Amino acid sequence: MAIIIFIIVLWYSGLFFQTFFLHRYAAHQTFKMSKFGEKLCFVLTWITQGSNYLSAYGYGVMHRMHHAFADTEKDPHSPKYDPNPLAMMWRTKNIYSQINQQKIAIEEKFTKNVPQWKSFDRFASSWFSRIGWGALYTLFFLFFATEWWHWILLPVAYLMAPIHGMIINWFGHIYGYVNFKVGDTSKNLFHFDWLMLGEGYHNNHHKFGGRPNFGGVRWHEIDVTYLIMLLLEKMKLIKLNRVTINVKREV
Repeated sequence: MAIIIFIIVLWYSGLFFQTFFLHRYAAHQTFKMSKFGEKLCFVLTWITQGSNYLSAYGYGVMHRMHHAFADTEKDPHSPKYDPNPLAMMWRTKNIYSQINQQKIAIEEKFTKNVPQWKSFDRFASSWFSRIGWGALYTLFFLFFATEWWHWILLPVAYLMAPIHGMIINWFGHIYGYVNFKVGDTSKNLFHFDWLMLGEGYHNNHHKFGGRPNFGGVRWHEIDVTYLIMLLLEKMKLIKLNRVTINVKREV
């Protein structure tokens, strides 16, 4: 039971900081927070993502490129240009690394105001950090795994952030339903997104990229992350950007 709880906590805590900090803040800047809050989110992203930590800068720039070039050859991750999800994620990993290490030239519109903490990123992205977290995960399994099949979940712990990315960037462009006609193949994976904390409303998000609430177009589209953001705003920890839109469905 401890292993299942561990995976669930790791899944949702890492996913929250991916969608809240890396996606909605770093890439789209759908809310504002203090510099202390920003630094705290860097640290909490490292703690919750552990061995598969993603840099706010690398993620933010790459995701902006995804929106600008969705489903074209310049898209960092599109099912149209890779034979399977693993091939797509390997290409994504290489592009992310090049961006994060600033080995390729990037247009200013993709880098403008994206948060970056170079010294922390170097540490959190280092092999020392990744292997250290991996060792801690393995020790936890050694102490608490009671069934042989528990060990199947250990690679999931090692690679959870890429798995999150694969679910949205592969399956979210192949399966699901569409609320809006957009210039790409983005779809809403779930009617109620209990698995991806709102990230599954991918078609909604591609229509309104700067909107803090990824759901809310149909009655059942409840974005759990947005509800948490509303609470954080009431606590005066963040300030949401109010985006007035017409959410009337087009299809």
